Amino acid sequence: MVDCRVAGKPLEHILGWVQFCGLKIAVEAGVFVPRRRTEFLVRQALDQAGGRPGEVVVDLCCGSGAVAAALLAALPDAEVHAADIEPAAVRCARRNVVAGGGLVHEGDLFAALPRSLRGRVDLLVVNAPYVPTDAIGLMPPEAREHEPRLSLDGGKDGLDVLRRVVAVAPSWLAPGGSLLLETSAQQAPSLVDAVARAGLIGRIAISDELVATVIIAVSLAGDAATSDRG
Repeated sequence: MVDCRVAGKPLEHILGWVQFCGLKIAVEAGVFVPRRRTEFLVRQALDQAGGRPGEVVVDLCCGSGAVAAALLAALPDAEVHAADIEPAAVRCARRNVVAGGGLVHEGDLFAALPRSLRGRVDLLVVNAPYVPTDAIGLMPPEAREHEPRLSLDGGKDGLDVLRRVVAVAPSWLAPGGSLLLETSAQQAPSLVDAVARAGLIGRIAISDELVATVIIAVSLAGDAATSDRG
């Protein structure tokens, strides 16, 4: 184990787990390691949650399923779904989410989700890749050499995947549902503009403690049910 760590392998991959929101989350080699700053995304999601039985929660680009697992722990009566395109991440997420009563799906963004969820999602939480392509080489070797590039690379300005999410999200949200996106402080204004163009009301939340930035966007009553985008 020491030799692996000296060679640069992430400690979380060596141990096989990471602590996140007070939970022990299984993390396999080749799977994105949840960051502590993403706990701020969970906190903001819980602030938006209604807490009613059957509330539909989706963790998109779920990776290990850490966000879904944390939301399940806090909202035991919710219907929680998680989805990712990476087979290794999906396998790992099933270890973390299914035991708590959640469901995990494999596929590209919304294509992974059951169609029955369309227009019913109360809380859509997304930690998609948002690192600009040219900045990946500046990341610590633990990330750039041991985590899948697909989970890091957000395209030229880092917002390619997030723009795809925002464009389709309104048709999946329930009336009054919330979309929460982790991003960087520099990218936040562009994302607020994107959610406004999609017909959502967005704002920026920042944690100085965790150096974390989250966009919170809310659908207007009736928009989700009538939209046929996506």
